[in-house]
Amino acid sequence: MAETFPFPRRTPVRVTFGLGMLLLGIFGFVPAIGVLVASFTDLRGLPGLPIAFVGIQNYIDFFSPAKWADSANALTNTVIFAFASTIIQIVVALAIAVLLNRKLKGRNFYRAVVFMPTILGVTVTGLVWSLIFNVSGGPAASVLQLFGGRSAFFGDPHLALALVILVQVWMVLGVSVIIFLSGLQAVPEELHEAAEIDGASAWQRFRSVTVPLLAPAITANVLLGIVNALQSYQLIYVLSGPNNRSTQVLSLLVYVQGFGGASGTTLSQSQGYAAAVSMVQFVLVAIVSIVALMILRRREAKL
Repeated sequence: MAETFPFPRRTPVRVTFGLGMLLLGIFGFVPAIGVLVASFTDLRGLPGLPIAFVGIQNYIDFFSPAKWADSANALTNTVIFAFASTIIQIVVALAIAVLLNRKLKGRNFYRAVVFMPTILGVTVTGLVWSLIFNVSGGPAASVLQLFGGRSAFFGDPHLALALVILVQVWMVLGVSVIIFLSGLQAVPEELHEAAEIDGASAWQRFRSVTVPLLAPAITANVLLGIVNALQSYQLIYVLSGPNNRSTQVLSLLVYVQGFGGASGTTLSQSQGYAAAVSMVQFVLVAIVSIVALMILRRREAKL
């Protein structure tokens, strides 16, 4: 036992595991329970104000006719943003990973370039793309002017969400590429050679050999993409601001209601309601993640 176990005794493992669970409880479960409790109150975030228990009134308000227009808009944008960005991210990342998995000259440099947007951070990424799509002399505006066109870009209600999805994919693409590269490098070359000898084309080898063996990587990327997109608001805030209805998502609505930023919302009115919206978002993320995991696991079993 001493030769196979990494520690001479189990006590260090138990102590380490216990400390880890303690930290998880303090910084994970306790805040989550606090948000749940706050969602049943009229917490207003200002010191000295009394806090009253309002039951499920905040949840009723979220689905009430008075607020349903904003709530439905945020829900719709959240679903579109999450699924569109995830699908595009998976397809593009897989294509790039297949390309970078080949013996290309300078492929390590290309891998670094692809991964670089991931380490820039949300604020830097948002500012860079805000400059690119600046309506007053930005590169994108200059190109449009050459063809006689004009656009408000992030101010255009028909274009803003699509541009945010584009930037989101560009920012998180590197992680998906790395995961796919790890999966591709684990695919035995003998399988490709055997399929080639049997007369399979490149596309047939990719579809019948590579994709089935990449099923765990696809599952990981899909779950990471969906959860990340459903919880993302910082990039949208930097690119289009807090008051743009065309890019308003649930997580941004939580921020606006909890910390201000939109017209008509103040700290003295919105803390409890923001907690309720965050719990609605939590349920949405949990349902989508569980359903996606079940579907992908079944798909893996079939493959």
